[in-house]
Formats: sequence, structure tokens, C-alpha cells
Amino acid sequence: METAEIAKVAVSAAPYSIDKPYDYLIPEALLEAALPGVRVTVPFGRGNRTSEGVILARTCGEKVRGLKPLAAVLDAAPVLDGDGIALALWLRQRYFCTMFEAVKTILPAGLWYRLQERVTLGVSMEEARTRCADIPGADQLLDVLESLGGSAPKDTLESAGIPQATIRAMEHDGILLRQSDAKRQIGDKTRTMAELAISGEEALALTERKRSSAPVRYAVTQLLSTEGKTSAAELCYYTGATMRTLRAMEKAGLLKLTQEEALRIPTEETVAPGPKIIFSQEQQRAFNGILSLLESGRAEAALLYGVTGSGKTQIYIRLVQKSLRMGKSAIVLVPEIVLTPQMMRKFQAYFGSKVAMLHSSLRMTERYDQWKRIRRGEVRVVLGTRSAIFAPVKNLGLIVLDEEQEGSYQSENPPRYHTRDVAKFLCARFGATLLLGSATPSVESAWAVENKTYHLFTLRQRYNARALPRVSIADLRDEVRRGNPGVIGCLLQKELEENIRRGEQSILFLNRRGNSRMLLCGECGYVPQCPRCSAALTYHSANGRLMCHHCGHSQIAGDTCPQCGGTMKHVGCGTQKVEQELSQLFPDVPVLRMDADTAAGGHSALLERFEKERIPILLGTQMVAKGLDFENVTLVGVLSADLSLYVDHYQAAERTFNLLTQVVGRAGRGGRDGRAVIQTYTPENDVIRCAAAQDYAGFYRQEIRLRRLRQCPPFVDHFSFTLSGTDEGAVLRSSAAARDTLRQLFPDQEVLGPAPAPVLKVNNRYRYHVLLVGSNCKPTRDKISWLLKTFSNDRANRGVNIFVDCNLTD
Repeated sequence: METAEIAKVAVSAAPYSIDKPYDYLIPEALLEAALPGVRVTVPFGRGNRTSEGVILARTCGEKVRGLKPLAAVLDAAPVLDGDGIALALWLRQRYFCTMFEAVKTILPAGLWYRLQERVTLGVSMEEARTRCADIPGADQLLDVLESLGGSAPKDTLESAGIPQATIRAMEHDGILLRQSDAKRQIGDKTRTMAELAISGEEALALTERKRSSAPVRYAVTQLLSTEGKTSAAELCYYTGATMRTLRAMEKAGLLKLTQEEALRIPTEETVAPGPKIIFSQEQQRAFNGILSLLESGRAEAALLYGVTGSGKTQIYIRLVQKSLRMGKSAIVLVPEIVLTPQMMRKFQAYFGSKVAMLHSSLRMTERYDQWKRIRRGEVRVVLGTRSAIFAPVKNLGLIVLDEEQEGSYQSENPPRYHTRDVAKFLCARFGATLLLGSATPSVESAWAVENKTYHLFTLRQRYNARALPRVSIADLRDEVRRGNPGVIGCLLQKELEENIRRGEQSILFLNRRGNSRMLLCGECGYVPQCPRCSAALTYHSANGRLMCHHCGHSQIAGDTCPQCGGTMKHVGCGTQKVEQELSQLFPDVPVLRMDADTAAGGHSALLERFEKERIPILLGTQMVAKGLDFENVTLVGVLSADLSLYVDHYQAAERTFNLLTQVVGRAGRGGRDGRAVIQTYTPENDVIRCAAAQDYAGFYRQEIRLRRLRQCPPFVDHFSFTLSGTDEGAVLRSSAAARDTLRQLFPDQEVLGPAPAPVLKVNNRYRYHVLLVGSNCKPTRDKISWLLKTFSNDRANRGVNIFVDCNLTD
């Protein structure tokens, strides 16, 4: 039996229905380079199309006839170690994604290659024209190739209208050859460095002789002898030399030119060293308890429950300091990009350049270079949003999830992971401590504490014994009775006037961007709908257009109804409309609006303006509700607390409580007392009352009883199957078939549906849901995996996509 070295490869072209490690023969020329963790190109499928892959393992096995060889190795060294491969395997098994999707999630986007197929002449042009005279379309193809020098991307030929059949026929006859080029999306940046090749005294003596005729050479030599190794760009800038001069000096043996890596790291403002952290008694007790877990060397999970402004961040910083002294690394995560700059400044004050920032607003080049620094061990503290959990830190000791209850910790793209679950896996693998911090812990985390799965540490008082904001509930029904058509009620208006008089700042929160919720014809009731989605268009006054917040469709807003000619009226309100109302109530008072429209250029710039220019009013959506810390903010107004409360989702009450508690907590974080006004149409609602009182225990007791009665997480798991396609009838039939299969696979568990999604049609695709109420264990996941693969292989489901989420937060 002949044996050979065989690579187990995860192939990018393999869909979930046929995803597995594929065997490839390692050619002798690639034996040293083809290591586990490197990317490769391989022939895949019947047509042997070139596809990217990653080697998961190497084995020595039987050399089977027909075993395809690796085409090329793309990396000089592995980009994934054994721990990274293990994490990818766990993601694949847990979140119903392909192995390659898991690997792409772990690695930064800039590391990936772009494969391009090229068609090249395999014979001379004269011979090609002679041999393909009978092939339809061949003359046109050859004309294109001749104009491009005998080679062209396959996409270029297809866009020129050349049929696939023509290309295949000419390939079959050997007239054309197909090649694949792999090009990295982002390359490593280098800079040219110069240094003296001989001693400084000797170099100065040699250039001194020709100082009058070659003064630039002498200046270069003098600078290098003083400063040592210097970048060629700086050398040219300070001496007036050119690269031609430097190369001539290199040729003469005076200096050496070398290439050195240049990291593209986001420039941060200089931050003064932070003051020594002095804990309150509560903080010290919590810190000591968590530190004992960190020092145990075991995998542990803890919940730090602290009211807003209680000093949780100070505990994070001290724990990271301890972790570094123990020779370990730390990852600190925040839920929103808008919170990253503030947190980064705090951490830089204590850790300087030892901390790296990772989030999606960084340029791809910056994220890639930060990843390289972390992987080499140059950085031991990583701060960022959800994706930073995959940072390749060495010797992990601590993971912190600040505001752990936030839904943004769950990915909306495959694999649809929850950051908290990934963090648990990493802590279990490396014996690290997971710290979840929140003023409003998720119901699941509080239940884990109740069941002794998590350790609990509590901060009941604000830092320096500052009082919690005084909260008033304003009944919007009274405003309607008074005939007030605006969004700002009398009580809130009075409080804003008082704050403006004092020179203090206010934050107003409305969870809806745009000007009006929609336009409505007062005569016939017509509402403009998105042509691609089953949703009403939202009016934006800044551009006078109607926009869809689901697919991005935009159209001009008309004043008259297109159906009956009646007058269109504005219904509902958004941040733009509130901004207009504020300018009418307070004509000379600046207002800063912060939502997805205004923050496109960067959140940190807006927040910096708010703080430095002392703008009286900050109006915004969810991005102003969490984590912001401004000493001069003493008033918070919630314009409509009901927007998120009466929504068809089991977490609606929890989300509303969290949001209200968080936004109210932005007030009174400095030396002055804080106030908050919550406007609502249902002031008697227990969720709103608990949020106003900052009573998490009361809310939790009520919510956990309801979850048990309704069979919702954490008592069960909800697997939500989403089926989508362009033909609504086909989607509905496939959804019913999927429901029937689930009932056969899980006869003792509840299966509901199919039911239309809250927004049935998005971007011309109809969506239906099927719900399985069960337990997220391996036998359940194995059955679901079988269903997904069987569904995709069934021709009856052609044109219909299916994916599944567990305990979806949105």
C-alpha cells in the first residue's frame, strides 16, 4: 500500500449541506509549507474550480487514486494555531455554519485573499483562429484576448457577452488555459530604513573630503552618525536628499538600505497618566472576591452587578493590572462602537501603548496591523466591540463584558454567535475568568447567579456616595388632554428650561431616527410603502425624502397623495422632528442630534463636541443611552418609554427596563444631583415603575415568573428557523414542510409556525419563521444540523434559504 501526506482542508466553496474536511494530497514541493493553519488553494467540485481553503490537520494515509493535490500554499506561516482551529470547530458545531465561515469570522478581513480566474491563450493567436473556426463566439473572444495582450479575467469575458459554452469548448480543445490568481486584500506595509554601513567616524572622514561638492551626502552621513538608523523618508525630508542619492551612497558602501515593517495603527490623542484608583468599601470587597477567582487559575464566571455610576470600570482596570502582573492577557469588551473612545482613553491612562483597540469603524488596514501586534504578543490588553473576542492574545487570563445584557453582543451574520458564549468557551479552554458587568444584568445571567453557576458581586452605591437621579414619570395622556401636539411634555420642558438657566447639560432619548414615522393621506388613508419591503417608508426632513430602514430604498416625498390627490400628513415622530420642536421651544439654544444619520462620520467627534463646547442638549437614539459619562449632564429625558415595551418578543420588557435604567443613569455623574423625566402613555406599567425606581430585584422577580409560565429562556431555548425567498408561496410551502419535519424529530417538544416575520418582505424576499421550543444540547443540535442539510439537498426547496438562531435577541 502506497502512503502519502494528506491535508484535511476546510473549503470555502463547500455549502453547509456538504461541509466537511476534504482530503487533499500534499505534493512533495509543498510538504514543508503545508502546515495546519495555513490557507491554500485547491481544485474543488466536478469542474475543479479553484477555491480557497484552510488546512485543519495533516495525516499520513493511503494514496487513493483520484485524490486531488493542493494547488498552492498562500501563507508563509500558519495564521491559525491549534486553539484557533479548535474555536472554529466549536463555532461550526454550535452555530450551524461552515468551517470556513467560522475561520473567516476569527481572522481579520484584511488577511483574506481575493481569487480571480484568468483565461490565457495556450497556443499562438494564428493557431487559435485556425483551430476554433467552427466554435460559435470564438472570434469575439479572441479579439478581446488580443486587445488585452493574450490574457483576461474570466469576468471580463462574461461581461463582454461571450457565452460560457464558448470558453468551455476552447478549454476542452486546449486552446485556452484557465489560471487562478490569489491576491491579498491588504498587504503588509513596509518602509525603507537607512543606517551607516561603516563606523560614523570613518563615514564622516570619507564625506568630509567632498563636503563642498557633495554637501547633501555629508548632511546624510552627519544625521545618521548622530541619530542612528532612520527612515529614508525622514532622512530625505531633513537633509534634502533624494532616494537616488541614498542608493548611490549604498552602492559606494557608505550606508545600508533595508525594509522594515510599518504598522498602520490608529493615532490616539495623548492621554495623561491616570490617578491612583482608590476603592470604596463596596468596590474593595467586590475586587477582592473577583481577584481570588482570577488567581485560582480555574475557569470561573462572575457577575458584577452595580448601579449606574458605581465604579465598575475602576474595578475592570485594577483587575487588568493584576492580570498583567500575573503574566496573563486581558480582553475588555463594550457593546457599542460609540463607547469605545471613552473607554479607550480611560485604559490608555493606565496602560499606555500596551492596549490595542479593535472595532469595525477602524480601517481594514488598521484592524489587520492591530491583529498582528496582538498575535506577536506586543499588546496584552485588547479593548473593543463584539469581534474583539477573537483577538489572538497569548496566555489569556481575563475577559470582561461590560453592559453584558446588550443585544449587540449577538452577531447577525453567520455564524450567529453570542459573544458571551464564545467568552465562556475561551475561559474554559484557557482557565481564565469571565467577568460580566452590568447595572441591569440579563435575566439569563441573574438566573445563573441564582443557580450558583456564576459568582455574584454587588455595588449598590454610586462611587463617592453620589445619589441616583431623581426620576419623575410624566403621563403623556395628560398632554393629549391639554391639547399639546408636541413630543416635549410640560414637565420635561420646565426641567429643560431650568437646566439651560443653570448652564447644565441635558440628554434626550428617543429610539427612532428620522422626522416622522410615516406620511399618511388624510383623505383615503394611503401610506407610502417600500417597493421592496412590506414596511412603510420613514420621512427624513434633512433631505426631504422617504427612506426604508430595512433595505435602504429612498424616494422623494410628495405633498399630495398619488392615489386620490389628497394632502399628505406627517404621522408619528423621529429625532429630526424632535430637533425641530426643540428649536421652536428654545430658539437660541444649540441642539446636537446623534443618530445613525448624523453619526456616519464618527461618534467620538460628536461626543467630543458635546463635552468641550458644552452644548446644552444632546438628542439621540440608543447610542446616547449607554456608558456615556459627562460630569455636566444633570438631566435626562425619555421622550416615549412605550416604543420598545409593546413589541412581540419575549425580551421586550427586559429591553425596555434596561434601556430606561441605562439612559436615566447618564444624569448626575458629576458633583451635581441628577434628574430624569420618563414620558409614557402607561405610567402604571410595572416595568416603567421598576426602571424609575432603579429596582432591578423587583423587575427580575416579576420577569422570571413570567418567563417560567410562558416557557421562555432561561428555562427553555428558542430555536428560530427563518426561511426566505422571492416566491412567497414556495417559502410558505417549505416552511410548512420544515415544521412537519421538526415535529417528527421532536415529538415531545413544541413546534410553532410557520408565521410571517414582523416585516414579511425585505429587499424583495419573503420571510417566514418556524419556532422550536427545546434545549440547546448536542443531540438537539445534531438533529437540527441534519434537517438543515436535508432541506438544502431537497429540490422542492430550490430558491428558498433557511437558517436558524438560538434565543435570538432581535
